[in-house]
Amino acid sequence: MNVGALQFFSWPGRRVPLPEVYERALSRVEIMDQTGYDCVWLAEHHFSTYSVCPSVHMMGVQVASRTENIRIGMGVTLAAMYHPLRIAEEVALLDHFSGGRVNWGAGRGFDRKEYEIFGVTPETGGEQFRENFQIVVEAWKNEKLTYHGKYWDFEDVEVLPKPLQDPHPPVWMAATSRESIEAAAKLGFSILMDPHSSHEEIGEKRQFFFDTLEEHGHSTENRILPTARLIAVADTDAEAEAIASQGAKWMLGSYINRPDEDMDPVDRYVQKVMIHGTKEKVVDEILRLQEEIGLDYLMCAPLSHDSFVRFTNDVLPNLPIKN
Repeated sequence: MNVGALQFFSWPGRRVPLPEVYERALSRVEIMDQTGYDCVWLAEHHFSTYSVCPSVHMMGVQVASRTENIRIGMGVTLAAMYHPLRIAEEVALLDHFSGGRVNWGAGRGFDRKEYEIFGVTPETGGEQFRENFQIVVEAWKNEKLTYHGKYWDFEDVEVLPKPLQDPHPPVWMAATSRESIEAAAKLGFSILMDPHSSHEEIGEKRQFFFDTLEEHGHSTENRILPTARLIAVADTDAEAEAIASQGAKWMLGSYINRPDEDMDPVDRYVQKVMIHGTKEKVVDEILRLQEEIGLDYLMCAPLSHDSFVRFTNDVLPNLPIKN
């Protein structure tokens, strides 16, 4: 499997100066660059201390300047909230600055505050996202872009620069609901899978995606589906579970609202969504998910700096990493 990292820029309680948040995160990325991670996926959010990174494209330039090996992923560009040609230009420029190391992931987003402030409605956000996504890819593939859609009309527009990678960087649509998975599969695009679904749900969604691809005549070969998993590693299972519980409370209190009728939402995350335990237990759990649900790309999101260090030093070397 491949292993990447989902990098948030969380500012819990505003306990440290914000520049320190950025410096710590970028220092962590420098470690990733030298320790076998495939890609750092940068998380875009707005108007919340959950992750103070409103531009993954600007942050990507910082990452490019401080690394040599690791790929730089958008995890994700909130594409419905941009002009699509500006996305095409900025990501292509980043591809040049990074020496062709960009992975482009884009999504519709799910925070109602972001939708409201940027003038996107939940009812049309999915359509706008998918149209913008297709425009970006077409702008990269064609010398000049002609596109007539529901939201945008372009005639013979030369979008520059083109990406350094030919014909363009690898692309993924973020998809959580069955509706969004089906829409991506119908268009033939691969998907990024979210950190909030249970392991069992991820397995079911993967199967649904591949079934839908086949149904609409798209190849299932060589599909890699990066899947975000929240991870806590500690000396004991109890210590790791405490870190996982604290992380779940932070997410649920600051950003995520996903009720579960059958169990407490914090317990749901700890028991069904997160990977936590000693280094041996975490390795075993990742290998189990590889075998049982076909996990082919782990996008790990460590829940503490200590968990990141332990994952990097003690877990990553014991996984069957694809070179």
